[in-house]
Amino acid sequence: MRAIRPGCCVLGVAALSMGVAHSETLPPDLREGRAVYEKWCAPCHDPGIEHPGTHALMTKYSGSPRASGIITEWKDLTPQYIRFMVRHGMSVMPHFRKTEITDSQLDALARYLSRMRPPVAP
Repeated sequence: MRAIRPGCCVLGVAALSMGVAHSETLPPDLREGRAVYEKWCAPCHDPGIEHPGTHALMTKYSGSPRASGIITEWKDLTPQYIRFMVRHGMSVMPHFRKTEITDSQLDALARYLSRMRPPVAP
C-alpha cells in the first residue's frame, strides 16, 4: 500500500476549497449554469491541454483572442451560439438532448458562459 504524503492532502483540500469559493462568489443567477457546466462541459472544456475540447479549441483558434481554448474566459460567446452548439454539437463534440440538459438548464448554462460578454448598449 502506498503512503499518502501530507503535502498532497493540503493541495487537494486547497483545490477543493478554491472550487467552492469560486462558486460562492458567483451571483445566484449564475450558479445553476456553473453547476451544469461542471457536470456536462468541464470534463472536455476545463483549462488544460488534457481536456480534449480545450485542446481542440486551442488548435483551432491559435493566434486569436480565443487561443486559450478556455470557453469560460471567452468574451464573445452569445447565449444563442451556446444553445446551438449544445443542441447540435460540432466535430467530435456530441449534441446534448433535452433529457440530458433541459431547456431551463441550457438557458442557465448560456447565461453563465456568456457572462464575460460586454453589455450591449441600448
